[in-house]
Amino acid sequence: MRLLLINPNTSAAITDKVAAAARAVARPDTEIAAVGGRFGATYIASRAAYAIAAHAALDVWAAAPAHDVAVLACFGDPGLEALREIADVPVIGLADASLNRACELGQRFAIVTGGDRWGPMLAEFVAARGLTPRLAGIRTVAPDGAAIARDPQGSTSLLAGACRAAIEADGADVVILGGAGLAGLAAAVQPGLGAPVLDSVEVAVRLAETAGGRPRGARLGLDTAGLSQALKDRLGQM
Repeated sequence: MRLLLINPNTSAAITDKVAAAARAVARPDTEIAAVGGRFGATYIASRAAYAIAAHAALDVWAAAPAHDVAVLACFGDPGLEALREIADVPVIGLADASLNRACELGQRFAIVTGGDRWGPMLAEFVAARGLTPRLAGIRTVAPDGAAIARDPQGSTSLLAGACRAAIEADGADVVILGGAGLAGLAAAVQPGLGAPVLDSVEVAVRLAETAGGRPRGARLGLDTAGLSQALKDRLGQM
């Protein structure tokens, strides 16, 4: 299987981190190509950056190598529904996949991530999927995901504390550790907690490996201006 990992920010370090976390849990026969955005925020932690990231994700997809499935590697899934509209392969979002998995494992889930602006953004994301009654709470730690990615060991106790509070104070029976910058840290914060902690990258990769084919994306035939030639061509052909 050829898996395209779309990182819609411009940080090569985050792209490499997510790719390493994905390869650590992927099957031996899964080939992973990780591609970062050509433009936009270094790390997505605001509504403005999120809006730009949706365009960046489409831009990456348009010029990407051939693949059988795509994973949108930003928790919050900017551009997910647009990609699903036009792609002819399954597209998996970190947040979408993690919410569904959490609901399979428990009755109430919590989200722990970096960056305080993500709190209301993720609450809206959960509400849009009709899952607010299942949401125990969202806890954001002070640094954003980029800072956590730069110092994962130093951030472990902070994240573990937030997960513990989500379980003990908020009543969560599943915790999602969300964000590309937090990839690979769930195992480090899990010890001593009374509920499973999900790594959003691991959840998405495992779902991608089981995803079946899908019909060709919608034929939009868009007349566009100012886009990359690759994206312009792909949208115009559909």
